[in-house]
Amino acid sequence: MRRKQWEAALLQLRKAEKLAPKMAGIRLNIGLVEYNRANYQEAVAPLASVVRDQPDSAQARYLLGLCYSFLDRPAEATSMLEPLWPRMSDQFVYLYVLGISAFHSGNKELDEKATRRLVEIGGDTPLFHLLMAKALLNHSDDERALAELKKAQAADPNLPFLHFNLGLAYEHLQDHDRAEAEFRKAIEVEPDLAYSYEQLARLLLRQGKELQALDQFRAALARDSRQAQSHLEVARILIRQGKDKEALGELDAAEKYAPKNHSVRTVRGQLLIRIGRRQEGQAELAEAKKLFASGLAQEQEKMKEHLVPNPELAQQP
Repeated sequence: MRRKQWEAALLQLRKAEKLAPKMAGIRLNIGLVEYNRANYQEAVAPLASVVRDQPDSAQARYLLGLCYSFLDRPAEATSMLEPLWPRMSDQFVYLYVLGISAFHSGNKELDEKATRRLVEIGGDTPLFHLLMAKALLNHSDDERALAELKKAQAADPNLPFLHFNLGLAYEHLQDHDRAEAEFRKAIEVEPDLAYSYEQLARLLLRQGKELQALDQFRAALARDSRQAQSHLEVARILIRQGKDKEALGELDAAEKYAPKNHSVRTVRGQLLIRIGRRQEGQAELAEAKKLFASGLAQEQEKMKEHLVPNPELAQQP
């Protein structure tokens, strides 16, 4: 694990788990490996089992809360993280994740409590200004968010993820030229970050630059094939180009990584019907209808209005 040889580490941990299935530390490390591989869904079960067996395990609880946050399950993230307040309320990242999770789950009081505490301990450090900016972006307070990011830039122009978040701020403020410039700087500084390519692609798509957007979505997927939204957008572009077979492959991948995404199921169902696979297509549309009726689709759309990607959190396990 120290060498980041995740596959080999996981193989040994699985063998250890068979020999000692009741040893919580083994499952904790399995969860940590999956977290570091960005397999957040796969990390949930082992981490949840540790929390169940050892409710006071701060590490398991914190990692599980981060996983829920990445999986857009804010209510579960909030309930998992809130009990850690006595131990972790002096840590920037904890307060930020708790605050945004509370905000997205409608817990205004806890959101305000976490934000106040973040300000109390923040001082004038670049990381504080970056996380405060992200909290403000989540609240759609974009002008103040940009001001915080500029403070972070003045203190540390080489701060990781600075350009990515400046791009988000400018995008929210409809300054598309500056947003594009910042996303391109983010790609130059951190070329392996899939989120930067995806955000740039979405910006280009909204400007009608479809072919350029397609290149950027594919660049995002080349760096992380689990980006369901990128698969969906590539599929939509391919459908408009009449490339139904390629589009279906993208939709299959999108559904694999986001099986409860209403839009993915709808587009896939419509495409299957169009290419003559009517029974499968109708089943997909029926599932999409169920998701919509459950309220999950509306909840996802509501979250998208304020959703701010958090790639930097993966660097803070």
